[in-house]
Amino acid sequence: MSATEIDVVAVRVPERSWRSEVRAVRIVWKRDLIRFINDPMRIVTWLIQPLLFLFVLGPGLQTLSARSTHGVQLTTFMFPGILCMSLVFSAMFSAASLVWDRELGFMRELMIAPIRRSSVIVGKSLGGTTIAASQGLIVLALAGLVHVPYDPELLLGVFGLQLLIAFSITAFGVMVAAGIKQAQTFTSVMQMLVIPMTFLSGALYPVSGLPTWLAVLNRINPLTYAVDPMRRLVFSHLDVSAAARHTLAPGVTWWGWRLPSALEAAMVLALGLAMIGIAIVQFTRTE
Repeated sequence: MSATEIDVVAVRVPERSWRSEVRAVRIVWKRDLIRFINDPMRIVTWLIQPLLFLFVLGPGLQTLSARSTHGVQLTTFMFPGILCMSLVFSAMFSAASLVWDRELGFMRELMIAPIRRSSVIVGKSLGGTTIAASQGLIVLALAGLVHVPYDPELLLGVFGLQLLIAFSITAFGVMVAAGIKQAQTFTSVMQMLVIPMTFLSGALYPVSGLPTWLAVLNRINPLTYAVDPMRRLVFSHLDVSAAARHTLAPGVTWWGWRLPSALEAAMVLALGLAMIGIAIVQFTRTE
């Protein structure tokens, strides 16, 4: 072989198929799980906020709210809302990995792979859903400490809602992250969106008897329809008075009509699917 001759190696790029797309989704999902498992400090720091709300803020405000809760401990009332809040923050931080992957250069490797952009988004969403739901199980394990019974039916129902809420919030986070290139920007946007949504959802207060302006903001907040079915499910398994149930878990109403929990869950799922679609379109255009 002369010095000018060059061996040409044929490279075969596999054709796209549903199997290759499923494999890509699984790889992206598994990578996020591995990163989460190998970072125990993330789990510890994430637990601080729900523990502070449940065992510091709740007991601290109990003396001020004793008359208005009809004998129900404030921590018991707050538990469903704190559970939803923990899912929100965990899911949003998981969605931030999309921005980190872009900033650190890993996303370029995914972009040259023979897979659809949608597979990356779906994998990220499933990874964030799994991480958020698994962390929510840690908070759920504390239910007995705030006088919420370990009823099998209740635990299964709460876990199902956890998966639904984790999926929709992760989809929201991925939708936001799809158009952002810097992690610092995503953190600022997340704080600007998530904190108002959380406080307007009724996670820490009943949604009945609110001022008109606050009631309107509460009703147009998508997170309200995740917190309400969770609280109604928990209160349906508590031995409390009818007055306490009416005051603390009245449900969300539209012009006097109380929305069924199944409809609220369907709304949360529909919003999650819609945001996944928007994220795929955004991500495809951006990359």
